[in-house]
Order: sequence, then structure tokens, then C-alpha cells
Amino acid sequence: MLNEFRLELGGRPLVLEFGELAKQANGSVLVRYGDTVVLVTATMSLKPREGIDFFPLLVDYEERMYAAGKIPGGWGRREGRPSEDAILSARMIDRPLRPLFPDGFRNDVQIVASVLCVDKSNSPTIAALIGASAALHISNIPFSGPVAAVNVGFVGGEFIINPTLAQQANSSLDITVAGTKDAVMMVEAAANEVPEKVVLDAIGFAHTIVKQVCELQEQIREKIGSEKLEVAVAQPEAQIDKWVREAITQDLSAALLTPDKLERQRLVDELQASLHDAYLEAHGDQAYEEHGKALDMVFDTVMKEEVRRSITKDKIRPDGRKPDEIRPISCQVGLLPRVHGTGLFTRGQTQVLTALTLGLKSDEQMLDNLTDDESKRYIHHYNFPAFSVGEVRPVRGPGRREIGHGALAERALLPVIPKEEEFPYTLRLVSEVLESNGSSSMASICGSTLSLMDAGVPIKRPVAGIAMGLMMLGDDFTILTDIQGLEDALGDMDFKVAGTSEGITALQMDIKIGGVTQEIMAQALEQARQGRLFILNKITAAIPAPRAELSPYAPRIITMEIPVDKIRDVIGPGGKIIREIIAKTGVAIDIEDDGRVYIASTDGEGGGQAQKLIERYVKEVEVGETYLGTVKRIMNFGAFVEILPGKEGLVHISQLERKRVNKVEDVVNIGDEVLVKVIEIDRQGRINLSRKEALPPEKEIEA
Repeated sequence: MLNEFRLELGGRPLVLEFGELAKQANGSVLVRYGDTVVLVTATMSLKPREGIDFFPLLVDYEERMYAAGKIPGGWGRREGRPSEDAILSARMIDRPLRPLFPDGFRNDVQIVASVLCVDKSNSPTIAALIGASAALHISNIPFSGPVAAVNVGFVGGEFIINPTLAQQANSSLDITVAGTKDAVMMVEAAANEVPEKVVLDAIGFAHTIVKQVCELQEQIREKIGSEKLEVAVAQPEAQIDKWVREAITQDLSAALLTPDKLERQRLVDELQASLHDAYLEAHGDQAYEEHGKALDMVFDTVMKEEVRRSITKDKIRPDGRKPDEIRPISCQVGLLPRVHGTGLFTRGQTQVLTALTLGLKSDEQMLDNLTDDESKRYIHHYNFPAFSVGEVRPVRGPGRREIGHGALAERALLPVIPKEEEFPYTLRLVSEVLESNGSSSMASICGSTLSLMDAGVPIKRPVAGIAMGLMMLGDDFTILTDIQGLEDALGDMDFKVAGTSEGITALQMDIKIGGVTQEIMAQALEQARQGRLFILNKITAAIPAPRAELSPYAPRIITMEIPVDKIRDVIGPGGKIIREIIAKTGVAIDIEDDGRVYIASTDGEGGGQAQKLIERYVKEVEVGETYLGTVKRIMNFGAFVEILPGKEGLVHISQLERKRVNKVEDVVNIGDEVLVKVIEIDRQGRINLSRKEALPPEKEIEA
């Protein structure tokens, strides 16, 4: 039986339909938002996998190209691996849901959001996130939601819920906020140097709407919800808990206060190993076999409690820093001499090398997704190899984390990248994480700024990023600036903020607890602003402004426009003409359908030569103009002279000399260069030339 529930959201109907589709899933819902339609299912395994020690949640966001009236690219004409947009949407759905499952829950849970129809003004990602929460909430899957999400724009000083495409084009802010009815769980934002107060107000505004969608889901559960599965969470026996705490607390405190990450990890590992040895010796094989896993469980709990207590009560961080203190920073540029731009940014034990490559219009990334965008000219890629954290694992393609961090860095720098009209290059930045102890995504933003300035890209302003953390203990909380790996792993919040001296350009917040208050977010944003300004000073001390000249190895691009009807003249039959220009000058040439021509060359002379050749091919022949042409054919009645590429005219035998000419070959031969004047273009477009009209006056000849 179909159950339908409605709510007005941003002036458009949000409709949730239950009970008709995908009925074998634990929970399913068809979400309609405007003409956007998404089917979301939530499914749970009957029992946990044996030996698993984490919660296996899998979120898939399936883009169906028919949803946008498209046929997929590629040979198979079938959807393949998820697009970057799909991966980012899946991550956005995952992040606010994951903290709301019970601690110790180990059953596999899969959420599949299938985009069936897309109305470009109504986000399928927002619909999918709301649908994921609704499907979980009515199911028997343990879940302490519901959650909801909205997108907020900022146009003309006013906030707009789920802005349309036209409104998005004029918005200086694009922020997605997800949360429960009590608190904000996730924030994802792109902004055009927007002040912190505007961002904070936008989050508060969004949360008022989030509450309404959560209330609708509560009403739905009351009517059609299933009874939740009881989760039996294994707890260590009280005597094991007491024994571990007495055995390690003092030594663990000392180990955790070791500043160096690798040394700290070595000491913690040794302490954990010695704990196992001591228990085995004191209680024997049988007791150890029974309680070995419990020892690790208590050890991890005590370690988390100790870090939390040290930070919230003593205000002491594992590496000895104050809560708002940033690790030592080093900025370097120009490390790789033949790369167009390089920046090395080091913050404590996190180090990122970013390299920039400048390319032509044809180097743009082609997009095959549900949006109207066909390509993008600014690309950021992020690589996180195993050696950066001292581990060994096979080198594979980028995972969801790498794609997410790359997209965040890309979003952070986009507002300062010069427009194509000003800087007609495709830009690809690659951030290589060489060391990581937290906040490598923010380090990649700083490294990218350095490499752009090193390359001479005229960015509007430098951009820096910093990651904020949170430790809560009862009513006490401490906000941490520039979190390291341990603080991220054991903390309650990962709040990444990037921007310029003028305002925020990107923001990403993830919460591991039930949410955070406006007070905490306001303090975190202000602390992040102070930290960002500190880092920007370090960047500008290394390189105050973009270099005046591009790298000698970067292509120089000449931009010109030609009439659209002349494009075929420049390309030539089968591309013959343009290939000849490229072979003669050594340049690369892109010609757009609107007549824009991009000539790229590391040799300025070759670029100028190519430009002149193209100008000759598109130039119109004008009556009265004089041209230096080449004799191509000779007939009894005259000579045909090519005055511009592909354009020939006839010099009649009577127009060769001032005196009578008996034979054309007496004056010119094939291959001769002659100066001629255009005396007529007839109705059929035939060009009549004169050599005698182009000759110097008689008196000059006599002189």
C-alpha cells in the first residue's frame, strides 16, 4: 500500500512515498523533489561478519544517465565506475548518518540512492540524503536519527533554501547543512570570500528548516515505522576493565605526551604488547584466550579517555601545544625546475608537495555526469601514498577519501583562479602527501597556493586552510587549532576551514557525536580565522605575490578570434592547413566552435609566426590593396597568382607590364614572387589583379 507524505521545502513540494517500490529492503522510499526523483533503499545483514571490529556502512549513489536525458560516453554506452560527483554525493550522505548508529553495532548496512530523474534546479543529493534517513528511520535498522539536509544560497543579502540554477548563478555562498532536530551534524560549503558571520548565520538558518524535515520523518515513523533491532554490544567485564586501568594509566599518559608521532605510536604499541604479556603471565593461557580482545577494547577506551581528559581539563595536547597553537610551518617554492609551478608546505609532521601544470583549452577535463557542465579548466588531484604514514600497501587508484580531499582543495581555490578571458589556460594541480600527521587536505590547499604563485598565475589572493578539532567531556569542551592525527581519530569534530584574508572560500565539518551548538561553531570559526591569517603570513613571507613571468617551460598562449565561417579555411580539407601551420611553427593550436583560437608555444617567435599565418588564411581580399603573391599557374592569357593562402587571382597578360607583352613567360614564371594590386572582384567572386598597377611610378624607374 502506498503511503505518501508531503512538505513544502524552499517553495517546492518534497514528497516521500513508501510501500510501493523495493519492498524487500529493510527500508525504502521514493523521494520526489520538484521533478527530481530518487529511490533510496537501506538494507542490513542478518548478523555481523565474524571478527569484525568496525561498523561496515556502505553508501552508494548511483547516477543513471537517463535521469538527465543522456546516453553515457565510452564504448559500452553504459554507466561504469561512479563519477567524482557521485562519489562526493555518497560521502555527503555517509557523513551525517554514520555517527548515529549505536557504538558496537557490527552488522553490514548498505544504502543505495538511485537517481531516476533530475530536475536541474532540485538537488538529487539533498533528496537522496533525506531519503536515506527516512529509509533508515522507518526500518528495523538501529539508527538514532532522523537527519535532514538543505542547501543554502546567499543572494542580495538574503538566504535562500535550495536555490534554483538561476539563483545559484548569483549566489556568493553554496552551503549544505545536515543535522538532527537538536544539532548540526555536517556542513559542506563553497564560498566567494564570505565573512564568518554570514556562514554562521547561514548554518543557523538552514538548521531551522532541517528541524521541519526531521519532524516530518518522526511523523512518518509513528505511522509506518518498524520496531528497531536490539543490538547486543559486547562489554568487557568489570574486573578486566579495572585490571587494565591499574596496569597502564600512568605509563599511557607519559607515552601519549610524546611530541613525535612515530615515537609516540611506538611507545603506545610497546605498552599495549606488554599489557598482553603481563595478563598472559598473571592469568594463564585459558584466561588470555578468553579475554585477549577485551584487553584491546579497554586499552583503546582508556587511551581515548586520557587524551580527552588531558586536553579538556589540563589543556595539554599530545605534542605539548596550547589549544590554539599551530605547529611549526615551512613554505618553499620552485623545487622542481622544469615543472610550471611547485610549492612545498610543511606543518609539523604533515608535508605536501603540489605541482602545477598549465595546458591548453583542449586539456580541460571532460565531464560525463548528470549536470549540464561538459568540462572544467581547473582541476585539483590529491594523492595519499602509504609511505606518508609509514605504512606498506599496494599503490592503487584514488579512493573516495582522495577524491573528497581533492574536491575540497579545488573548491577552496576556485574563487581566486583568474577567469579564462584573463588567463586562457587549463590548470591541473597535483598534491602529493609526503608526510601525514593530520590536516593533509588543508596542507594541500596551502601547497596549491604556493605552486600557483610560483607559476605566475595571477590569483586574486592567497588561500590557506586549517583543520579545527573538538574535545568534549561532560559540559567542558576545548576547540583545537591545527589538529594532528591522534586528535582527529579520538576527537569529536573535524572542522576544515579555508579562505583568504577577506573571507571563507570552503568549509567542511564532520561530527562524531550527536551534533554541535552555535556557540561551538562560532568559536571554532573565529579560532580558524586567526589560524588562517597566521598561515597566510607564512605563505606571503615565502613568496609575496605571483611571479611576474611564467616558467620558461610553460606554454605561452596567444588568443585570437576569427570569423566562424573562416574556421574551415584555417583547418583545411582533412586538417591539412592546420597541420602545416603546426609543423612549420612547432606550436599547439586549439580552435573553438565560436571562432576563438588558442596558440600555445614555449617559443614566442613560433607563436607569433603561427598567428600571422592564421591571419593570412582568414584575411579577406580587398580591392585596391597590394599583395606579395606567388605565381601558381601560367596560361596563354595571363598568370594566376596566390595572394593569400587558398586565394588566387588572375593577372591578365595586359596587366603584366606597362608595355605590350607577347608571352607571359617573358615576365613571370611559376614560383616567382610578384607584387600585385587587386583591381576588381567580380560578381562571381573572381579576383582580377594587376602587376603594372603595383609597379613604382615611371620617374622612380628612370631615376
